[in-house]
Amino acid sequence: MSDGDAGGDGTPPDPSTPPHRLVAGTAAIDDLDAFLAALDEIAGETGAVVQAFDADLVVSAAHLREATRLAARSIARGEAVARDPGVEIMLYAAGSRQIDRALTLGVEAGEQRAVVLVAEFGAVPGAGRSDADLDAAAASVAALLSSPTAPVAERGAFDPSFDPERVREFYDIGEREIAATAGGIPDIVRERVALLDVEK
Repeated sequence: MSDGDAGGDGTPPDPSTPPHRLVAGTAAIDDLDAFLAALDEIAGETGAVVQAFDADLVVSAAHLREATRLAARSIARGEAVARDPGVEIMLYAAGSRQIDRALTLGVEAGEQRAVVLVAEFGAVPGAGRSDADLDAAAASVAALLSSPTAPVAERGAFDPSFDPERVREFYDIGEREIAATAGGIPDIVRERVALLDVEK
């Protein structure tokens, strides 16, 4: 069934992947609460869902794109675990239903590479969001980061240069699983994201 098709059992149609941008750069965070408050302010001003990730644990643009798509679908179906769309995206990105675990994909105090997702959930049923100005949101996020990349559209080129050891530890990926997967670690992580939906 393609995005937008209604289910035969009366379930609402699946929304398409919400429009989104990725902004990467270095986050020098002296005060984590203040940094997160700045992201919340951007979200409030632009209507966007704004969620920051530790770039070491993001394996590809497709990783966050699929998490965003599945989060939108779970919200539209009334099956979301989290009330906040950004946290729901993190749950899928982490391949976990535990919010505390998913939040460890986020940024911490100190200097680190970050990837910030800004997304438009205004068209997602049940999200309770207004239309968003993604360009303004991405520009504001870029202003918070050192050496930010140009905001990358959802299907644009993006290389987060993840940390293989940290990714393997976070997702519990062993040598045998890597050897059995032609695409390597990124494909395994995307499978974890997809399996979270199947296991509901």
